[in-house]
Amino acid sequence: MFTAILLCSAVNAQAQVMKTADLEKYAKEKYGDKWLDAAANLAQELKFDKNESLSYQQIIEAPGKTKEQLYIAVNYWATATFKDKQAITLNDKEAGCVIISSTIDAIADHTGTLNRYVVSITPVIKIDIKDGKVRVTYTVQNYDILKAEAAGWLGGLADNTKETNHNQNIYSDGKRLKDDKTDHRLYDEQWEIVKHYPFVEKDNKKRTCSKALVMTHAYSNAIIDKVEEAIKNGIVGNEDDDW
Repeated sequence: MFTAILLCSAVNAQAQVMKTADLEKYAKEKYGDKWLDAAANLAQELKFDKNESLSYQQIIEAPGKTKEQLYIAVNYWATATFKDKQAITLNDKEAGCVIISSTIDAIADHTGTLNRYVVSITPVIKIDIKDGKVRVTYTVQNYDILKAEAAGWLGGLADNTKETNHNQNIYSDGKRLKDDKTDHRLYDEQWEIVKHYPFVEKDNKKRTCSKALVMTHAYSNAIIDKVEEAIKNGIVGNEDDDW
């Protein structure tokens, strides 16, 4: 229930591409509900770029649409989707390039024996635009980790003090408490995806990383699908020139 409350929040506060609960449902329907197996299967088809970032790329054909029309459609989608004003880091009409970087909070959550981990990601979405086509490149290198030490199953059983309960309540609000000083047990880490399961077999974080990978992959699909929908059919369905 503790985890469910967190995951029923939006996939993040900045990008409303898909709610986390809907994303998890989508991931389970597409890849199965056994995260370890799903991650291992995905690892066979996923590729890392020269910077060891997980990288996805897709070209979306848009016959008959000019570069300017596509540029407007991409910007409309980006500004409607990413509420963080700093998310669009490059917007060059002449070059036909839009780059977006926005943190996706709490994409996965796992309570282990000793610790609890909430995983966030900050993918970089690069959209290149030409007459009649758009290329979407989605890359993510690290998992951003909020770690609660001694908040695992054993920690919860071993320490039921008032102070511990107070700290867990702080943690349970589902926000990344970066640099938070109210609880000394909370701190951020970064895990390089390429150095964790399923790309590295011996990993004591494999359960956390399995779900994180599947959800990261599912989110990449959602992003590319949403861009394609915006380009081909618009965001609200009434953006044609007949008005």
